[in-house]
Amino acid sequence: MSRYTSVTPDDLRAMLAEIGVGSVDDLFAAVPAGLRLDRPLDLPAGMAEQEVYGHLRDLAARNVSAEDEISFLGAGMYDTYVPALIDSILQRSEFLTPYTPYQPEISQGGLQVMFEYQTAISELTGLPVSNASLYEGPSAVGSAAYLAKLANGRPEVLVSRGVHPHSRETLRTLAPGYGQRVVEVPLGDGVTDAAELAARVGPDTAAVVLQQPNFLGAVEDVEPLAEAAHAHGALVVCACDPVPLAILRPPGEVGVDVAVGEGQTLGNRLDYGGPSFGFLAATEAHIRRMPGRIAGETRDLDGRRGFVLTLQTREQHIRREKATHNICTAQVLNALAGVIYLSWLGKRGIVELAELLLRRADYARRALTALPGVRPLHEQPVVREFALALDAPVGAVIERCAAEGVCPGHPLGGDYPEHPDGLLVAVTERRTRADIDRLADALGRAVAAERDPALAGARA
Repeated sequence: MSRYTSVTPDDLRAMLAEIGVGSVDDLFAAVPAGLRLDRPLDLPAGMAEQEVYGHLRDLAARNVSAEDEISFLGAGMYDTYVPALIDSILQRSEFLTPYTPYQPEISQGGLQVMFEYQTAISELTGLPVSNASLYEGPSAVGSAAYLAKLANGRPEVLVSRGVHPHSRETLRTLAPGYGQRVVEVPLGDGVTDAAELAARVGPDTAAVVLQQPNFLGAVEDVEPLAEAAHAHGALVVCACDPVPLAILRPPGEVGVDVAVGEGQTLGNRLDYGGPSFGFLAATEAHIRRMPGRIAGETRDLDGRRGFVLTLQTREQHIRREKATHNICTAQVLNALAGVIYLSWLGKRGIVELAELLLRRADYARRALTALPGVRPLHEQPVVREFALALDAPVGAVIERCAAEGVCPGHPLGGDYPEHPDGLLVAVTERRTRADIDRLADALGRAVAAERDPALAGARA
């Protein structure tokens, strides 16, 4: 535990003398009396250092990690397997300690990492240009919407309700700052309503934002949605789960102009929700509008292979007020974990991983929907995640499962009020058939108990 030592009375007097005032109150003399609080703050009494340490220890002990229970929690962050190889490379000092390359050409190793990462993301998305990463998935969505505004100047962004709630909230937060309004397109049987999207897209639409698979786990038919957007000159932005892209048609083949996503599943642990990285790839037409950095390959005067920072769109460099982004660190260490992970898997391995997720998700979906009081929220194909509707209060069901050491998933009601007892279940490669069977047993008992008033009363 780190220690904090407050200033002594002598320290305080010395600082006040240096400033040239007689007391701390004199520092606030310019604040009108009507704006000052004339009573003590409504806070609990202070604690001694030992008491604070004990309190924080007790709070920390209440945390439950994915190692303490069988977790089917997903909703954007997943309990994936991270091979030991990644830490052994990340913890090397040349990778762990560098900050943003202000003099990039002297950081050849760092630039090569960026270059290899960009290559991997381009191959994964089927788009020719990738930047050197962003902070995380939702901010990548916001950056893509701004790119669209720079491209066509239009004031509206259409976003599918199937896009992650955090990404939609990020859009709503950022869009007013660059003169855009956000319009939501509803879902129909778990996927973006194509008729509604076609009716709402128009000459004011800068971009249509989709997600593949969407937040409810459903695989979207992106191509006709992209065609509807392009018919009105709008860009298509698609937030993608990178692993399922190994078995789904890549964004570049279905009309997507900008592919973005959350990179946590590529070699980054949960770590209480971060840090992670976001990725962004696009068609060549948008290369000058892409946020952050792009590393490129070159040859020096002696013909040796080298790397340069080809594009820098930051305000701290020459772009100034024309900057398209203020990203600094670019999460390169986390992106390095991503490219190590993809290299470790290889082109065949990532396909095998995606197929494994598909099979286990299918097994889990069939096992859970066979339970009384549990039905699928939609009938669409899924890869790693699927939504259920429970005939019981989802919060109480989750509590009952947690008491058995199982986290059954993410409750949907907070983000989707139309599904108050919806449950989003995620299956990763760490979840075995035995784990899924245990979930089915726990969920079946929990739903049955909540549907039976007598058992529900016994629970209380």
